[in-house]
Amino acid sequence: MSKKVIFFDIDGTMLSTGGAGQKAMELALIEDFAIDFPFEGVLTAGRTDAGIEDEIFARYGLNDTRSERDRFRRSYLDRLPDCLRELQGALLPGVRELLEQLVADNQFHLSLLTGNYVEGAQVKLRHFQLHEFFRGCGGFGDYHPQRNDVARVALDSVRMHLSHNVPGEHTCVIGDTPADIKCARAINASVIAVATGVYSAEQLQPHSPDHLFPDLHSTETVLDALRNF
Repeated sequence: MSKKVIFFDIDGTMLSTGGAGQKAMELALIEDFAIDFPFEGVLTAGRTDAGIEDEIFARYGLNDTRSERDRFRRSYLDRLPDCLRELQGALLPGVRELLEQLVADNQFHLSLLTGNYVEGAQVKLRHFQLHEFFRGCGGFGDYHPQRNDVARVALDSVRMHLSHNVPGEHTCVIGDTPADIKCARAINASVIAVATGVYSAEQLQPHSPDHLFPDLHSTETVLDALRNF
């Protein structure tokens, strides 16, 4: 019997960085690119880092070369660990308990579906000691502005990792934004939405997730939902 694949979003779903990611990007732009108030009017929730990067480069007329893009990413990633320590953030309710239950159950395979650059995702997971639950494969926000494309890459990555075809119907996305719900549908995945990010349950409900929870605190309730999709 093939395993069910559970794709986890990171920010707002498993953890809150207290704004560390945005602060690290802001510092990179202020200190290395001489841009004041770079995130004024820029929405970040549910977006990929590549999409945010595209907007920043276009908005401020930055020199759009690979070397300048790489310089921006390196500047951000170099600042991220210090920002995480400074702003502290928190692991969200029930996350570690749920992950422990899932890795102990042989019917599940855990993966990531996140808008973070892969290195940024690793830094955040390691800071909150969640890296042990995820082993590299998944979808990340390095190259795709659209989260639906990240979802397709995530599914292909898992198929390669497990060495067999995984139907989208055997997967579930857990996330906290409408973009998480939409990208799940793009790969025919089920979706559990949690109101632990910037979107309330009332804002998430119209997007028709299969399940909607206030958070992941009720481990058995979430496990029941995952066992029955």
